[in-house]
Amino acid sequence: MPHLETPSTAGSRKEPSPERSLLALVVADPGHLPELLAEFAVRRMGPAASEAITRLRRNHPDATETELRARVIARGRRAVVSEGSLVGGPFLVLIPVAFCAALLSQARTALELAALDGRDPTASARAGELLVFQGVYENTRQARDALARTGPVAEAPARWKRWAALWQVTLRMARILGVLTPGDESPEAGRHVRRVAVQASRWLLLGSVLLIGTVAPLVWLPYLAVSYRRTDARLTDRVLAYYFADSAPAPPHRASHVEPQVVGAALRALLSLLVPLVLIAVTFLTGLRIADSRWPVLGIVVATASAAVGALWYRRRHRHR
Repeated sequence: MPHLETPSTAGSRKEPSPERSLLALVVADPGHLPELLAEFAVRRMGPAASEAITRLRRNHPDATETELRARVIARGRRAVVSEGSLVGGPFLVLIPVAFCAALLSQARTALELAALDGRDPTASARAGELLVFQGVYENTRQARDALARTGPVAEAPARWKRWAALWQVTLRMARILGVLTPGDESPEAGRHVRRVAVQASRWLLLGSVLLIGTVAPLVWLPYLAVSYRRTDARLTDRVLAYYFADSAPAPPHRASHVEPQVVGAALRALLSLLVPLVLIAVTFLTGLRIADSRWPVLGIVVATASAAVGALWYRRRHRHR
């Protein structure tokens, strides 16, 4: 398996995080991203999912099965948004790692729900089910056949091919997560003109967020929070329908309901945008120049503000994890 660090440093560093390990796998074989993700999740996260459910039952002995499922889903959704949102400003290079983290969080939620249903989250059958939940295959038989055809890569690709593969993998992960042109399951989605208009507006919104996010990194937070919540709700509904078909259905997801986490993300994004704007205004008011030009000063101010806001949020986020 190819690693992202050089051989000389791999032995001196601690074991790579699951996100980076998964990213190294899929970059080496980008054509089998869903299959590699499913197998990796079961192998690396299945034992932890089983322990988490055992601990959950012990900590909440009086909770009903419906309440336990609600706790697992809520915790998993928070993790998806939190793990996948570190992609703005100076951290744009971490987009693939953040997407891997979000995908693994979704997979872990599915594995924990499987454990709640009495299934072994470390069994190979769970990998095929994950592929069905993601909509990659229509049924578990097709998924099992695809997993059987997924074998180890003979050799690591050349460096330039890895960069090309990384771009391809990032786009595929973004589509799986719903960040890029997520599928519209409404009845009107079959109308070609409407579908094209909706997808064009989503691309325009994504481009605007990406452009603004280079200056105000936390602008990504509310955008990704909404995208992740929508796609995670769809995946969770499929998991519940598969594992708990005879139980009461999950409560409907109301688009009008706004969770505190989304509001907090929007406020932090607004602050992230105000900081560089205030600094730019101060630069104009003070008349600071380099070589009789304001543009070098503005570039330094914007880059410094973006890096500072992103670094402060990154430090605060990992301190409270």
